[in-house]
Amino acid sequence: MMTVSPAAALAAAVPLVMPRAISGHVLRMDASDPAKVLAALQKAFNDFKAENEAKLNGKADVVTDEKVERINTAVGELQAALNELSIKLAASAISGGGASVAGADAEYLKAFTAYARSGDGESGIKASQFAGPRSAMSVGSNPDGGLLAPIEWDRTITDRLKILSVLRGLANVLSISSTGFTKVYNDRGTASGWVGETGNRPGTGNAQFTQLTYGTGELYAMPQASQQLLEDALIDVAAWLAGEVETEFAYQEGLAFTNGDGAGGKPKGFLRYATDASHPWGVIPTVNSGAAAALSSDGIIDLVHDLPSERTPGAAFVMNRKTQGAVRKLKDGQGRYLWEPSVAAGSPASLLGFPLHELAAMPDVAANAIPIAFGDWKRGYLIIDRIGVQILRDPYSSKPMVQFYTRKRVGGAVTDPTALRLHKVAANA
Repeated sequence: MMTVSPAAALAAAVPLVMPRAISGHVLRMDASDPAKVLAALQKAFNDFKAENEAKLNGKADVVTDEKVERINTAVGELQAALNELSIKLAASAISGGGASVAGADAEYLKAFTAYARSGDGESGIKASQFAGPRSAMSVGSNPDGGLLAPIEWDRTITDRLKILSVLRGLANVLSISSTGFTKVYNDRGTASGWVGETGNRPGTGNAQFTQLTYGTGELYAMPQASQQLLEDALIDVAAWLAGEVETEFAYQEGLAFTNGDGAGGKPKGFLRYATDASHPWGVIPTVNSGAAAALSSDGIIDLVHDLPSERTPGAAFVMNRKTQGAVRKLKDGQGRYLWEPSVAAGSPASLLGFPLHELAAMPDVAANAIPIAFGDWKRGYLIIDRIGVQILRDPYSSKPMVQFYTRKRVGGAVTDPTALRLHKVAANA
């Protein structure tokens, strides 16, 4: 398999020159250099603050307003570009750094590639996937329901999903070999009491235990390619399949983890818990912004302080890019901006000192919307992966195309609503 260095991967994935309109001029830079993107980001944010201060101090006109919005947009794009560079660098380290596939795994990958190209060797692959070092990958799989992806391909899917789907990098991710996962909740209802040396000691209240089961649903994709393309020896079939499904899987997961309804095995998104009290500990608490149709500095500060101090060390914000643009204009009582850009390549932007991650599936700022969520995601949300990605080759249904029915089973739900907070655009009661 051909390997690509991280630098070459970045150069191929990102245009060498990235124009950005900042303070009325176009900044040209080497977009493959994280240090240069970081420097441009920090300069753009300083320009934004200067122009926004001029606007707030009375220089409010159409030209100034347009300039502030243009620079604000540029700051958001530069922050996203820096995040993307970090993602691509990490991805190249995962899949393009030259690591070899040794022994039986190399043989399985070779056999799987031959099967994908021509359909040959299916029985041998089915036999080998239940033996040797791959036996752990086959737990609970149906040998007649499709082939397990080679270990290297399957690992690429999992690792890249952790990068592409922001909640996979924040939440608790658990791999299981059964159909579901059950968690026991304790309400800590054991009571106590004070008593004198010789006083009676009546019984106290007992703790109550509740079980909650987390299931999985099926996520699938069916890319297809012509038989002639598959017969081309220069095509890396395993890498092509991974590239076809990884982005779509990450996109669908992001939607489901955010606002999925839980029906038909689909994950239940954390936004559903604003009103859904099916969890033993109730709904996720909601903190209002303090304004009927806008965000406010006081509202976001209230949001942070509403989370128990025991949950704040690992807490982070999630919101979409448009909401970040609105948050970027907010200041505290001392005139300091709440939002700050990345201080180093690979680190996210911050809000009130907490990491801020872009989640495209979050709603925009609007009356009664919930555009921001905050909390300890490791404790608050659980993602369940059923071990193994399966592929079924179908050369008959769409001749002359060969279809690859690719499926995985994944679930998700809130585990601790007390570790999260939702921010609603609404006036305080």
